[in-house]
Amino acid sequence: QVQLVESGGGLVQAGGSLRLSCAASGRIFSINTMGWYRQAPGKQRELVASITSGGSADYADSVKGRFTISRDNAKKTVYLQMNSLKPEDTAVYYCKARVVSAPGGYDLPAWGQGTQVTVSS
Repeated sequence: QVQLVESGGGLVQAGGSLRLSCAASGRIFSINTMGWYRQAPGKQRELVASITSGGSADYADSVKGRFTISRDNAKKTVYLQMNSLKPEDTAVYYCKARVVSAPGGYDLPAWGQGTQVTVSS
C-alpha cells in the first residue's frame, strides 16, 4: 500500500503565493514521475505540472512562468510553488505518483486525497 499526503492548500488573495507538498509513504521501492493535477467545480481534472525522477519538469500552458514543481527523492516528496495566483487557479489540487513497490515491478499510479486552493479576487 502506498499513501500520498498533500498539505499546503488554503485561501489566498490574487497575486499571492502558496506552496503545496506531497509526501509518499508505504511500500515503495522507487518513484518515477510525480505530478500535480487540479479539478475545479464542474470541470475535468487537468494536469498542472509533472516531474521525472531525474528532475525534468513539464507544465500546463496556463501556469508556465508562475508555478514551479520540484521534488526531494530522499524524502519521497514533491512540491508545487505557486506564485502570482489568479482566481482561475481555484481548485482541488491532487498529487499523483507512479510508484514501483518491488524490484522489477510495474509502476502503478497512486493519488493523494486532494487539497483545496482558493484564490480570491
